[in-house]
Amino acid sequence: MNFSEVFKQSNQLCKVSPDGKYLATCVQYRLVIRDVNTLQILNLYTCLDQISHMEWSSDSLFILCAMYKRGLVQVWSLEQPDWHCKIDEGSIGLVSSRWSPDGRHILNTTEFHLRITVWSLCTKAVSYIKYPKACQKGLDFSRDGCYMALAERRDCKDYVSIFVCDDWHLLRHFETETQDLSGLEWSPNGCVLCLSCLQYKMLLYSLDGRLLSTYSAYEWSLGIKSVSWSPSSQFLAIGSFDEKVRILNHITWKKIAQFEHPAIIDNTKTVYKEIEKRPAVSSDEMSLHDITVASSLFSTQSKYDISPLPVQIPVVKPDPDRANPKIGVSALAFSSDSRYIATKNDNMATAVWVWDMQKLRLEAVLEQTSTIRCFQWDPRRPRLALCTGNSKLYLWSPGGCVSVQVPAEGGFQVHSLNWHCSGDSLILIGKDQLCLCYMDKRVKY
Repeated sequence: MNFSEVFKQSNQLCKVSPDGKYLATCVQYRLVIRDVNTLQILNLYTCLDQISHMEWSSDSLFILCAMYKRGLVQVWSLEQPDWHCKIDEGSIGLVSSRWSPDGRHILNTTEFHLRITVWSLCTKAVSYIKYPKACQKGLDFSRDGCYMALAERRDCKDYVSIFVCDDWHLLRHFETETQDLSGLEWSPNGCVLCLSCLQYKMLLYSLDGRLLSTYSAYEWSLGIKSVSWSPSSQFLAIGSFDEKVRILNHITWKKIAQFEHPAIIDNTKTVYKEIEKRPAVSSDEMSLHDITVASSLFSTQSKYDISPLPVQIPVVKPDPDRANPKIGVSALAFSSDSRYIATKNDNMATAVWVWDMQKLRLEAVLEQTSTIRCFQWDPRRPRLALCTGNSKLYLWSPGGCVSVQVPAEGGFQVHSLNWHCSGDSLILIGKDQLCLCYMDKRVKY
C-alpha cells in the first residue's frame, strides 16, 4: 500500500465524483476540487458561509454546497468555473438538500418538513411537494433514476407518493398499512419498495402500489434497526433490536435465514483477534530527531491472531434508563457480489461479523481492541475495510486479515473511510484531515 500526504477538511465532507476523476473536499467555507490521481488542485470555490453538506451531480459536472444555518445552496460548475448558482430558501429555512438523478434538479427540504422544493437548473422552474414526513429515510430514488418514492404524513396517517423524475408528475399515491413509518428504500432493480417501522413490521410494495408482502418477527417491542438490500436484489437483510439479522428471499418474501450474535462463538471457521504491542525502543538509541517523528513510527502496533474456539466476545450491557440503547444490529452491508454480508451488533461494538450468503453461516469474526467506527465493502471485489478511530486501517478478505499503520505525521486517526469506485484506493477521513490509501493491485488481501 501507498499513502498520500495529509490534507485539511471540515465536517468529514470529502467525496469522489461519480466518474472517479475528482476529489472534492470542504475546508470551512471553501470547496477544493482535486485530481484523484495527482491530487493537484483544479478548482477552488468560496462559499458564503461554512459548508454543512456537499454532493456531486450524477454526471460529475456540478457540485452543490448547502449552508443549512443560512438556508442557502450554492452550485458550482466544473466545466465553466465562472458559472454559479445560488438558491436562497429565506425564512422558511433548510434542513436537507440533494440532487435528483438527472443532475439538473435540486430538492430542498424546509425546516419542520413543511415541504420539498424542486429547483430546475435548466429552466429555473420551481415545484413544490407537500407533506413530506420527518423520518430517518423518507425519500429514495430508484437505482435507474426513473422514480422517486416519498413518505408523507397527512391527517395522522402514513402515505407514499411515487413520482416520475423526468417531469415530476405523480405516478402513484397510496396509504400504507403502518402506524409510524420510519423509512423506505427501493430494491436495486427498482421493482420493489420496502417500508419499515420502528416496531417490527416490514412492508413490500410494487411500483403500482400493490402490497406484495408483510413481514413481522415479533410484536410489542422495539423492532427494526437497520435494513439492507443485496446488490442482486435477491435478499433483504433486516437488523433488529433483538440482536438478530433475518434474511428474506425475493420470491416468497419469507425468512430463509436468521443470523444471531452470541457472546460465545463456537461455530465459525475463523475468529481474528487484534493484538496490540508497543515497540521496545530505549531512550539511549533515539536521537532528538527520532523523537520528533516517533509518534507515527513507534506508535502502538497491532496484528491479528487466530483465536482458538470457543471465543468470548466482550458485551456491554446497555443502560435501560437512557434513550437510544446501545443494543441491536445497527449496521448491515452486502459485498458487491452479494456473497457476504457484514454486521455490527451495538452491544458488541468491538466486533464485525462476516456471514457467507451461499452457505448461510458465519464465515469470520473480527474482534478489535476499540469500537468499530465504520466498515465498507470494496465496490469491485469481496474485501472489507474498517476503522476504529485510531491510526490504523484494517482489511478482511476470504484470504485473511491485515492491520496497516497509516504513516501520517501528527498521529492521524481514521474516523471514517470511503472506497474509490474502482476499488483501487481508499479515502481515509480523520477529525479535520484526510489522506488517500492506494492499493497494490498485485497483492490480494
